[in-house]
Amino acid sequence: MKKTVMINLCLLLTLLFSVYGFAGGLDLFEGLSGTLRIAGGTAHIKCEMLAGKRIMRRFPGITIIIGGGGSGVGIKQLCEGLIDIGNTGRAPTAAEIERCNLNVYKFAVDGIAVIVNPQRKIQNISTAQLVNVFSGKTTNWKELGGPDATINVYTRDSESGTRKVFWKKGLKRAPITRRANFVKSNAAMKTAVAGDPLGIGYISLGVADSSVKPLAIDGIYPSIENVKTGKYKIARGLYMNTRGKPGGLARAFIDYMLSPEGQELVKGCGFLPVK
Repeated sequence: MKKTVMINLCLLLTLLFSVYGFAGGLDLFEGLSGTLRIAGGTAHIKCEMLAGKRIMRRFPGITIIIGGGGSGVGIKQLCEGLIDIGNTGRAPTAAEIERCNLNVYKFAVDGIAVIVNPQRKIQNISTAQLVNVFSGKTTNWKELGGPDATINVYTRDSESGTRKVFWKKGLKRAPITRRANFVKSNAAMKTAVAGDPLGIGYISLGVADSSVKPLAIDGIYPSIENVKTGKYKIARGLYMNTRGKPGGLARAFIDYMLSPEGQELVKGCGFLPVK
């Protein structure tokens, strides 16, 4: 009899978790209302929008507005008091933390993949070749085993955390050619390279899909598993930052993204959870 009761209790708990999420999930927003403003790094957007939809569906009195602009914009707008959470695809600098009294919350780990159009037959690129392409020394696809055609390089602007990490870890701080085409977000990078058979760029693994082809670098493919084991080196944390200690909706949102339910969402978005 006791065994039957225990089994039924386990089944009930399983059902409750499947319906309401993990303990400490959306319940974090009970009794809260108002508007939460988030902006900055663009790799975060998909995952945070999914979380925002869940929250607003259950709590109609809460509005969550999520924008992009890049990591630099996230820090700038946060320091100016225009937003409640500033997203960065890199760790804030010591100067930024001191200037704006930042509290920093890492909620995911992301890889940055080099991408080409699926029409390109290339599967692997060496670090030396990568540096030569993005610095403008290699300008023709035939030098990489492709057609006799100009390589169109795509990069992000200076506000991008994705660019800063890729520049440091992928390009070893080599300069990026002035002939590169600039795009404003990870989503825009994906669209640009997907539409250009001669294009090459770089993108958050959480944003990449079948419309572009990620390249192995020195024989190591850019997968979350390889990021997790440390084999793939072009990786970074994704951060949510607040000015001072967060409260209200900002505190609840950060806690939600770090909760078991939020970390499952992070995993589903193609990132590596931090918990």
